[in-house]
Amino acid sequence: QVQLVESGGGLVQPGGSLRLSCAASGSISSINVMGWYRQAPGRRRELVAAITGSSSTSFDDSVKGRFTISRDNAKNTVYLEMNSLKPEDTAVYYCKMAIGSYAYWGQGTQVTVSS
Repeated sequence: QVQLVESGGGLVQPGGSLRLSCAASGSISSINVMGWYRQAPGRRRELVAAITGSSSTSFDDSVKGRFTISRDNAKNTVYLEMNSLKPEDTAVYYCKMAIGSYAYWGQGTQVTVSS
């Protein structure tokens, strides 16, 4: 059984920063791609950023230059550093990991950007 636990969400003012973490626990062989998604009210869940096993990264155009994704393989953890946050970044953020032949999701963490 694999579980992903996210942390780091919260309320921040426009222009502020937050760092999200997602740690995997349980029966873990190898983790390939790790990613962060977000879902705003009334919208589809969308991919924000991803990082491969070789640490190649990709980002949605809306967050390029503001968000950074990184991973710590020893801790089975993925991070999302979010800077220069905007109100339109408000959403529930979910992590996703490809572990073995399966994909696992975290429970989601709320990020609210508001003054």
